[in-house]
Amino acid sequence: MEIQYLQHLRDNPEAYPNSKFKYEIRPLSLEEIETLEQKYNNSKPFPKVLRELLYLAGESCYVFDYSVFDSMDEMQEYVREKLADYNRDIGRPFFAIDLYGGIQAFYVCLDEGDDPAVYGGVYEGTDGAYPDWNFKVAETLSGHIYSRIERHKAGENIF
Repeated sequence: MEIQYLQHLRDNPEAYPNSKFKYEIRPLSLEEIETLEQKYNNSKPFPKVLRELLYLAGESCYVFDYSVFDSMDEMQEYVREKLADYNRDIGRPFFAIDLYGGIQAFYVCLDEGDDPAVYGGVYEGTDGAYPDWNFKVAETLSGHIYSRIERHKAGENIF
């Protein structure tokens, strides 16, 4: 697969020495990506940058927390279950890319072009401490990933 948007991730496959994370990215196969597309995007291809993310780092990525799940499919199911548990609805096809502490997820909408914005939300109400759901985290997924890589380089804790 040609990497158009995520060259910075491709060229920086390992967490940096001053980072608390000491692992590198691990990919999903094209077959695994196509299976996810069938299930979560009605067999249509994901946005190009999401395909690149999964191809480069869909199994493991030091700039995102995939939590304790054994697969991207399990992570997607978990997010959808939590949304249902707390009566939340995104109302568009989406794909979760990052989880925090079991109460929050970041995701991209699959109908926003090749490099969609990143959105997030908290599943359950937190007495106004956090926005509810559908708040914009970043203008583009590629920009979000670039920023997180640079923060890792600087030794910042991104989680």
